Amino acid sequence: MKKVLILTIISAIICLFGYSQTFPKMSGSEYCSYKKSHMPLNPSKVDNSEQFMPHSFDVLSYSLNLNIYHCYTSPYPKDFRATNIITFKVDSTLNSIKLNADTGFLTIDSVRMAGISFTNSNNILTINLNRTYNPNEIAQVKVCYHHKNISDAVPDRAFYASDGMVFTDCEPESARKWFPCWDKPSDKATMDITVKVPDSVKLGSNGILTDSTLVGDTLTYHWVSSDRIATYLMVISSKVNYQLNIIYWHKISNPSDSIPIRFYYNSGEDPSYIESIIGPMTTYYSQNFCEHPFPKDGFATLNSQFFWGGMENQTLTSLCPSCWSEDLVSHEFAHQWFGDMITCGTWADVWLNEGFATYCEAFWWENSHGYTGYKSFINNDAAYYFQANPHFPISMPEWALNTPPVDTLFNSAIVYDKAACVMHQLRYMLGDSVFLAVLQAYCADTNLKYKSAVTADFNAEVNLVTGSNYDWYFNAWIYQADHPVYQNTYNFEDIGSGMWNVNFLATQIQTNGTFFPMLLNATIIFPDLSDTTIQFMNDHNIQYYTWTFHKQPAVFRFDMNDQIVLKQGSTVVGIVDNQAKKEKFFLWQNIPNPATNSTRIVYETSEPMPIKLEITDLTGKVLMMPVNEVKPAGKYFTDIECNSLAPGMYYYRMIAGNSSATRKMIITR
Repeated sequence: MKKVLILTIISAIICLFGYSQTFPKMSGSEYCSYKKSHMPLNPSKVDNSEQFMPHSFDVLSYSLNLNIYHCYTSPYPKDFRATNIITFKVDSTLNSIKLNADTGFLTIDSVRMAGISFTNSNNILTINLNRTYNPNEIAQVKVCYHHKNISDAVPDRAFYASDGMVFTDCEPESARKWFPCWDKPSDKATMDITVKVPDSVKLGSNGILTDSTLVGDTLTYHWVSSDRIATYLMVISSKVNYQLNIIYWHKISNPSDSIPIRFYYNSGEDPSYIESIIGPMTTYYSQNFCEHPFPKDGFATLNSQFFWGGMENQTLTSLCPSCWSEDLVSHEFAHQWFGDMITCGTWADVWLNEGFATYCEAFWWENSHGYTGYKSFINNDAAYYFQANPHFPISMPEWALNTPPVDTLFNSAIVYDKAACVMHQLRYMLGDSVFLAVLQAYCADTNLKYKSAVTADFNAEVNLVTGSNYDWYFNAWIYQADHPVYQNTYNFEDIGSGMWNVNFLATQIQTNGTFFPMLLNATIIFPDLSDTTIQFMNDHNIQYYTWTFHKQPAVFRFDMNDQIVLKQGSTVVGIVDNQAKKEKFFLWQNIPNPATNSTRIVYETSEPMPIKLEITDLTGKVLMMPVNEVKPAGKYFTDIECNSLAPGMYYYRMIAGNSSATRKMIITR
């Protein structure tokens, strides 16, 4: 299912067989990443001329009117004339605005607004307004422009015309090559597009089709999206004699209401299987995230100029020819929630699009193949990450200002696979019900829905739903490169009277100098084949734990079910390397245990050192801190009042200097 030399052989396969062939099975994330990071005949780095361009307005809508009638007949020219009415709200006092308009492909003919002037150089369209506008005022300009007839040898990677097909493809920042706009993902706007084409052409776009008018042999399509869209998600997909099927998905909230899902495809293709599962897929995502967020959806297969994979344009996903793959569709369709409804606020946050969609491939597979099938998907994501890790973080803050090369921005190992594994590990820590509650709260958040989100927003949603602070997880696993490599040791210690200690030392030895805090787990199996699994927080390196049992343990397994998929290393029997530090302090089992109203914790230290004693729940959340001071050498006790603790299992942890020990206690009533 995952990549085994696939990426190295794709180009050869394409050259030998063309695009209409059936390729080796790939996951949807592979299709998506390969297409976006390997677009041909285009510089890998996007235009960053606007890096420090002030942006003190919010685009509310783009109203485009294009005449591309002659682009469908040989020699398939790429020039067309168009207008774009841009409506914007002023954020701070201004008398000019700047837009992205790539001068290599667009020529601005005029800008209409009484008493204004404009310049278009270095890919920036500067419009000097007719007066000074104040915050919250709404203004409108009309830009008349034409797209140049670009040579096939130097495509614009935005507007494509060949063999009776015309389509657009814009991620990350190519919308500026077919219409003037503010071309960043954070500034979403509604879209109204009118397009003139020959009467033999079917044309799809964002939103809903409000009208199609035939005058002579000219057909005019009018598509309107009342939901705001990022510019890179605005699309045209059209072709002479396009095949079109429409199915309807009935809403969960109102089964008498339905949304159309449109399937545009080339002659000879068979989308019937995807048509048969798109209804159940829509229901599954709707039940677990939020109800399908748009009034229409659809898919369109393109031609060989669409290099590979898929592109999640809002309500009309682009697919490569004959690419009716379940994994690809489940990935791209998930973007309607994660990427389209909620869009990454900056390119530093693109993992919120791609990592989520990659996770959703596995999540959809779980629907039909159970947890084992889901986990197999996640394990394959982790395996490819380990194989191809380029050693940079999932998110780099500088990407928010300076868009990186596409082979970095859409790196499969990091932005797709590792990010999906980060989502899985979050599910492991939170548990299924809380994890889904987080996703549902994220989708329902009115500050984010139909808008944009940055990583801190999702982090905050996790904290809000759980009532705990998970900043540590995002700081380590999103903003740090690589992963933990463990060199753990453990042993069983007979302490007499039928009592046994299990001693465990968690040690990370990765060479990049970073530490990855994590909620770890260990399973202890006894000779009678009973077992107990303990979760415990590992918040600093070389951390020592002791658990006491009333019977002799037989087997110790660290992360037995491999839930912490982004890890490597070993756990072996041995003399715990922290023994010398252990002798400097000791944490006794609380008495009584189980406890009801109160219990006593005894500890001792052989030399002066700072001592911190914490009571935590099973996730590591600190509930009490009865001791936090420097103690001289000696033996001490502290009594814990249990009335404020609900019945259940807890941990108490003693942190002595740079070391720690943890035991469990049980509260009953």
